[in-house]
Amino acid sequence: MMPAAPAATAAYDVVIAGAGLVGLALAPTLARAGLRVALADRAPVVAPPADPATWDARIYAISPGSAAFLRAAGAWQALPCDRVCAIESMRVEGDAGATLAFSAYEMGERALAWIVEERALKAALLPAVHAAGVDVFGGVAFEALAWLPEAATLHFADGRAIAGRLIVGADGAQSWVRNAAGIAAVPRGYGQTAVVANFECELPHHGRATQWFRGDGGVLAWLPLPGRRISIVWSAPDALAAELLALPVAELARRVAAAGGHALGTLVPLTPAGGFPLQFLRVPTSVAQRLALVGDAAHGVHPLAGQGVNLGFGDAQVLAAVLAERGPVADAGAALLLERYARRRAEPVRAMQAVTDGLVRLFGPPAPWMRALRNAGMSAVDRLPRLKRALAQPALR
Repeated sequence: MMPAAPAATAAYDVVIAGAGLVGLALAPTLARAGLRVALADRAPVVAPPADPATWDARIYAISPGSAAFLRAAGAWQALPCDRVCAIESMRVEGDAGATLAFSAYEMGERALAWIVEERALKAALLPAVHAAGVDVFGGVAFEALAWLPEAATLHFADGRAIAGRLIVGADGAQSWVRNAAGIAAVPRGYGQTAVVANFECELPHHGRATQWFRGDGGVLAWLPLPGRRISIVWSAPDALAAELLALPVAELARRVAAAGGHALGTLVPLTPAGGFPLQFLRVPTSVAQRLALVGDAAHGVHPLAGQGVNLGFGDAQVLAAVLAERGPVADAGAALLLERYARRRAEPVRAMQAVTDGLVRLFGPPAPWMRALRNAGMSAVDRLPRLKRALAQPALR
């Protein structure tokens, strides 16, 4: 059972607004560093129901660096082994026959990433939140944010309020906290929708993920799930995505199998398809007075590299490290600490945004000369192991 939420106005070192994966991981990490932490969300903060017979279509590729952070938070070791699948190799195919292959063995890693369902991650993180003594406020709308020199106060629609030295906006791409702080950020649409679904496959995947850059500018990814199962993310032009989402599940399975050259034989649907629009988001600043943004509230990237949630966990890890190493600075919302956090995250975030956005743009133009150039470049990179390693390291860590 979830502990009863506090009923009165309270003062905290850190108030985290948003109980998605990043907020859930940040809360116990900060609490274990000696900070008094509150976690608030407009939805009830409860563990999703477990259903061993079904698979969540919302999955994440967790990098080795993120896995280490989640282990420190107390969640990674709580994941059931039969719901986690290692990506041991990856094959990327261009739109004109070029290929690029990555191997965990060649990188000196146990896995390039681990595929985990969102509900499994939430179910592992929530007990860690409670065990760390974090106060949880869930199922109530946010009404206002008010700033004073010494603290900021989050007001709820039911009349309650909680004050913190630092407010952390971890409430997603359409962040209410970011808007309440007056940080203007307009997402730029890619004109694509990510179609996600899970399938059982006829042939074993051997822990290999495969990604195809398609001639229409879209990207299709097959990601291994435990057993003979895969999860797909088809970043398709909006018109094609609408067509795919309208198909009966059996017909969608046939389309997905054909798009992947029937590499895993016949596919059988395990979940209905879902879709979400793809957007690029760059904020003018990730910090303000007594405010820090993390996760999708701070940045948005195309899912072709599977790095969205890993960037968010990177934000949480760095913010927790900055606050844990604050020394004589007792105030968790001190401008000095927030500037330190923003400075440490600026380069990794911009670098990943440049890579993912650049690849989408590179494989978008249909011009024959551009098609030949990008595929030649991919083939050249595949022949240079040191360059491949250098490209892979930021994603691994």
